[in-house]
Amino acid sequence: MSRPTPPDDRVITRRQVGAQIRRLPEHHHLTQLDVCRRSGIDVAIHSRIEQGHSSPFLDTLIRIADAIGVPRRDLVE
Repeated sequence: MSRPTPPDDRVITRRQVGAQIRRLPEHHHLTQLDVCRRSGIDVAIHSRIEQGHSSPFLDTLIRIADAIGVPRRDLVE
């Protein structure tokens, strides 16, 4: 059984959060692999979040923000 397609505004928000997750580590001189190692998140899952293809749990977003060293709100602004 396939999942229903999320509304456009949710897809846009996912992509915006993913873009922040992709952009913020660069300012801290971190690679995607650095963030994955620090957060304990699989690279493939992290990549899907960055691309907006996956909706992360709140705990996952907290781990990513902590791994990057930014306030959690910075991921969703």
